[in-house]
Amino acid sequence: MDNQLAAACDDPCAGTEADIADVKSKLVSDGTAVELADLFKALGDPTRVKIIHALLQSELCVHDLTEVLEMGQSAISHQLRLLRNMRIVKRRKVGKTVFYSLDDDHVEQIFTLTLQHLKHV
Repeated sequence: MDNQLAAACDDPCAGTEADIADVKSKLVSDGTAVELADLFKALGDPTRVKIIHALLQSELCVHDLTEVLEMGQSAISHQLRLLRNMRIVKRRKVGKTVFYSLDDDHVEQIFTLTLQHLKHV
C-alpha cells in the first residue's frame, strides 16, 4: 500500500501547481535558512537555554550567572560570547562589570513561545 501512495506522489496533485509556484516564490533564501538554522543551533544547548532563561528574568553579570547556574566563569563566558555573536544577548559595561541581557524583544518572544509550545505538547 505504501508503494501505491509513493507512486501517486510522482504526479502533480490536481490544482496545486499554482500553489507550488507561490510557495517557491516566498521560500526563504539559502542564506536566511542558514542563519535561522544557526540560531536554533545556538538554542540547542541546555547551558545556553538556562542562561537565556535567567536573562529573561533579570540583567545579570557573569558572576551572577555563575552563581545561578553553579558553573565556572570560563564556561559561562564562553557561552555568553557565542550568544553575543549570534545577537541573542547584549552586554552593558559599568566600570569593570559587564551586565548581560537579552538582545531584544524578539529573543524573548522566541523563547517564551517555545516554552508555551512545550507545555501544550
